[in-house]
This record gives sequence, structure tokens and C-alpha cells, in this order.
Amino acid sequence: MIRVLIADDQEMVRAGFRMILETQDDMEVVADVPDGVSAVARARELRPDVCLLDIRMPGMDGLAVTRTLAGPDVADPLRVVVVTTFDLDEYVHTALANGASGFLLKDAGPALLLEAIRAAVRGDALVSPQITVRLLRHFSGPRATDPAAGELTDRENDVVKAAARGLTNTEIGAELFMSLSTVKTHLAAVQGKIGARNRVEVAAWAWRNGLMN
Repeated sequence: MIRVLIADDQEMVRAGFRMILETQDDMEVVADVPDGVSAVARARELRPDVCLLDIRMPGMDGLAVTRTLAGPDVADPLRVVVVTTFDLDEYVHTALANGASGFLLKDAGPALLLEAIRAAVRGDALVSPQITVRLLRHFSGPRATDPAAGELTDRENDVVKAAARGLTNTEIGAELFMSLSTVKTHLAAVQGKIGARNRVEVAAWAWRNGLMN
């Protein structure tokens, strides 16, 4: 059972998310809260599998909550999916840099919301398709001298580039004629070599180091 915490300052939004999640046999809502301070407190208390966070909340916004629960300095990070009305690039960039496992717009629809939750639990990351590549290009720049880039095998490079284009593990497997387990093995190896914690950081690294130029 996937245990989910919902944090949004609009009661109607929380109720809507709860209704969607409770139609699923493998999900349960363990808490829904109206502000960021409560989100941090309840998340630390309950240790849900996934936290669904709005950005604009009283007390502590969703970006700060994400950094507190999933940031680079957190020893035992929780999985966070940010769900918001606003697709401003600075919000997306900050959310993912703060450790979010996904970023969705509220109009993305129930199917994508559920997939984002399941992707976070699997260790994948899902970003609304309309902003994925636009976002990742923000990391683009001149080719860096990260020595780890030279340690990747050809197949690892192929997987990294596919991930940086926003493909899911299943889509990468289909494109590169690999099994799902092989894709996951390659991604895990890449994360170890470059010091990334998830596929979003792998994708950002690819753009930042010029692999997508």
C-alpha cells in the first residue's frame, strides 16, 4: 500500500486528490493538511511513501517544505511530488533542485497524478510532459570537465540521454531494446558514477555537461 500525504491550502483540492487516490486499491491517504508547517510535522511523524505538495501555502511554501523533507542535506529523504497551478520555470527548477521526485500541473489529470506517485515510489521521476524538456534545457551549458562523464559506457550514455529527454524507464527500454531491469541497472550504475540521487539529477547532469548539445 502506497501511503500518501496531501498538503494544499485549498480544501477542495485536497478533497479532490483524496477522492482520486482512494479509488486505487494500492493507495491510501494518511493525512491531508492546509499549510507547509503542518506538512513537515505530519510527514516527519508518519513517514509517508509520497508527499503531494502545493507550492503556495501559508506558513511555509511547498519549495521550502520540499527542501526540508527531501533536500540534498537530508539524511533520510522522503519522496515529494509537487502539484501546482503554476509552471514557472523558477518553481520547477527549485523544486527539483530541492529534491522533488516529480512536478505536475493541477490540470494534468488523474492518470498522470497517479503515475507520478507510483513513479516516485519506484525511484523514478515524472514531470509534466509540456515542461520536461523546457526545464532540462535550463541546465544546458558548455561541456563541463566532470571526469565522471568519461567513465560511462556507451550504453549508459544512451540511457542517460534518453532519460534527459524525459523518457520513462519503459520508454527507454522500448527505444533501446532493453529490458526494464537492464534500464534500471544502467541508471543505478550512472547514479553511482556521477553522484546523482535520482533520474532528475541524472538528466540535469546530462544537460549541464553538454551530452545533449
